[in-house]
Amino acid sequence: MNKSKFLVESRLPTKYGEFLVKAYRSTIEDFPHLALYTSSLNSKKVVDVRIHSECMTGDVFSSVKCDCGEQLKYSLKWAHKNAGVVVYLRQEGRGIGLINKLKAYNLQEKGFDTKDANLELGFHEDSRDYGDAIEILEDLGIFNIRLLTNNPEKINSFEHSNIRVVERLPIEIKASNDNAEYLKTKKNRMGHLFSQNF
Repeated sequence: MNKSKFLVESRLPTKYGEFLVKAYRSTIEDFPHLALYTSSLNSKKVVDVRIHSECMTGDVFSSVKCDCGEQLKYSLKWAHKNAGVVVYLRQEGRGIGLINKLKAYNLQEKGFDTKDANLELGFHEDSRDYGDAIEILEDLGIFNIRLLTNNPEKINSFEHSNIRVVERLPIEIKASNDNAEYLKTKKNRMGHLFSQNF
């Protein structure tokens, strides 16, 4: 980890329990990546980790068009209970930003699914990068993890790193009428690992 990326550490009490939070410089000024963890974190053990990409509509406004906000809540509860880590990356809308994500929402209203909407706007179906998350975990001294994810791309991102994914922990949220098609697309067209059928 480039030490210049670390900005500040602070105590953060939440309704899920008390965390420590470290902020790391991102490519967007004043919008740092964050790592939330408990004081009982033992980096010598296998650590449960959630890498969560920012989703303002889901995380802040509780949108039910996706499962992001519910995944974040689940992850914070899990991390506090199991001395894990939530790495919060500032890469909104699978890396295309909030404005373009809202444009993708408009295309979805016209019948595009979440993958085709991004492609129609001229982006890759998923433009996220997990290199900063890997550097953050290394800075925390974490090299063996159980990764909370349904996304095989997150698992694959560790292949040429110093961090070993010992196990994948599924993080599935019950589908609703508003997000069933979204989850179906992630499973059937983007290869996400869901046990449930939509």
